[in-house]
Amino acid sequence: MKSKKGILFLLVSVVLVLVFYLVNKNSETEYVDRNWAVENEPISTENVDTESCLQCHQNTKGYSKYHNPEVIGCASCHLGNVAEFEKDASHQGMILIPGNLSDAKNTCGKCHPNELKKIENSLMTTNSGLIAVDKYIFGEADSPDYHYHIKNLKDSPSDKHLRDLCANCHLGAEKIDFGEIGQLSRGGGCNACHLNYTEDSKNDLENYLSSDKKDLPTFHPSTDVFMNNTHCFGCHSRSSRISTNFEGWQETLLDEEDILGKSGYRVLDDKRVYSYKGEDVHHTKGMLCIDCHSSHEVMGDGKKYAHEEDAVSLQCSDCHFKDKPTTIPYDSLDDESLLVFLHREYTHSDKNILVAKKDNHPLVNTYVDSVGKAFLIGKENGKLFELKPQPDVCSRDNAHKDVACSTCHSSWAPRCIGCHNEYDATELKAFDLLDRKYTKGQWKEYVAEFSSSFPAMGVRENEEGSKIEPAIPGMIMTIDKGSFSGEEKGKNVSFHRLYAPNSPHTTTKEVRSCITCHANSEALGYGKGSLMYEMTSEKGTWVFTPEYENNENDGLPEDAWVPFLQNTKEGIVNSTRKDFRPFTVKEQQQILLVGACLQCHKEDSKIMKQSLISGLQPLLDSLKDDCVLPSWE
Repeated sequence: MKSKKGILFLLVSVVLVLVFYLVNKNSETEYVDRNWAVENEPISTENVDTESCLQCHQNTKGYSKYHNPEVIGCASCHLGNVAEFEKDASHQGMILIPGNLSDAKNTCGKCHPNELKKIENSLMTTNSGLIAVDKYIFGEADSPDYHYHIKNLKDSPSDKHLRDLCANCHLGAEKIDFGEIGQLSRGGGCNACHLNYTEDSKNDLENYLSSDKKDLPTFHPSTDVFMNNTHCFGCHSRSSRISTNFEGWQETLLDEEDILGKSGYRVLDDKRVYSYKGEDVHHTKGMLCIDCHSSHEVMGDGKKYAHEEDAVSLQCSDCHFKDKPTTIPYDSLDDESLLVFLHREYTHSDKNILVAKKDNHPLVNTYVDSVGKAFLIGKENGKLFELKPQPDVCSRDNAHKDVACSTCHSSWAPRCIGCHNEYDATELKAFDLLDRKYTKGQWKEYVAEFSSSFPAMGVRENEEGSKIEPAIPGMIMTIDKGSFSGEEKGKNVSFHRLYAPNSPHTTTKEVRSCITCHANSEALGYGKGSLMYEMTSEKGTWVFTPEYENNENDGLPEDAWVPFLQNTKEGIVNSTRKDFRPFTVKEQQQILLVGACLQCHKEDSKIMKQSLISGLQPLLDSLKDDCVLPSWE
């Protein structure tokens, strides 16, 4: 017989499911194919009290409310033979660590089929964008926009490059060891986000392992929606370093012994050394990644996207709106959003909830109160944040209407130059990150410098229009292709000077000054150096002196994106995206024209403020005699 408490909990769960069904029966907002769930027979949770599991695993604690064995049993997650009481027989077919994508269809996916269907198409599972860019750069594809899946990698030069250097971070990577998600965690399917260990469950696990697995744990880890930033960190502290940026840390080439006794540094679990540059304002306030990036973005919507930025629908203006926020009532929540709402025990069902304008997905931890103020409930500790509308300067600024918020509000972005990739066929301890086994021969990457600065700027140009976005030197690199095919070293080397669009996640309330865009060599794509406006009585001239020497492969400064006030040679590929490019010479001249004005006029002067509203042309029409405009000869 079940305890009264167990029966009561079961009844509450049934009521919640009934409410869940009725609320969503006529919902106009659909994000999942509810018919898909019908095709996949769910695990039966009837007679869970007859399962043999709890005969040995008695009085266990730590489960989340919705994954309590009293409600769903043990076999719903772990499978096994619940009719047998002998250890080996009952463990037959058991999955010790359920939730890996290899078994998710028979475990998590039995109750969450729609979520599984979506996650299988997400970029975190397929790594399609990463593979596409790599194949494009290696010359194995004529576009960076084709779709791939990391599980299908073979043994081409690009495939081997990905296996050796990149194929660790994907949700299909198996979690094979017990323990919490940490900095070194990669993959794990559903566990990557939903597995949580308390101190009690960690201590119990340690005792279990140290006792040669004889002292069975009493505290079970929880599977729930209460993820934290560590769940993101393992993978997103790599590549564009979003997680480390968010927390304020910039990667260095230093070793741990180089910083002994020094402050302002941090050593990650993988021994990479970071220096502090300044954290994102949202991190400073105690917000989590998932406060903004909800399940609809993290797990995906079931569609296949070419690149990460295509899959992200949230915009700054969804919370920091211009006029009024876009909202929906509680009874229009989709199934997935309602589940999150219930699991987090939110109570604002009587208020309108903000949605992402781009795809209308709800931000369930937000609401608008009776007087029109918008709030966000922090998922870390329930702290309430008032969402401030855009300031007037953003709302009325015609001159910057096509500039992404992050272009001005990012305080810094990472920079990486001088990367050389070479294949070492003699490496006997090479490790294949995809197959997780040792092999012979490995691609190796050598980096010349890590640094940071205000992000550069580039132009996103597609059917949606034109927008200026942050950019970083993503691939200024050489690839010794000949080293892979057995040719003489250095005989077949390809050089690439590619910048990538970037969302730095180093947001500040204050914006970068006008001069850091309009008279800054790094912002314009020239690289670090001195950009000076020299004036005579008749004309002005912009002069750029680069900090780095010219690269022998293309004659540009080592960290540059484009030549100074010159057109890039026809046919040169200089971006990791087909729809993202550097400024043309004409655009550079327009930006530097404002930079020339800023040599004399302060950015908060009346004349410069007027230019934001009416543009420069009315001011040029009434130019004073002592104004010295640049000459472009």
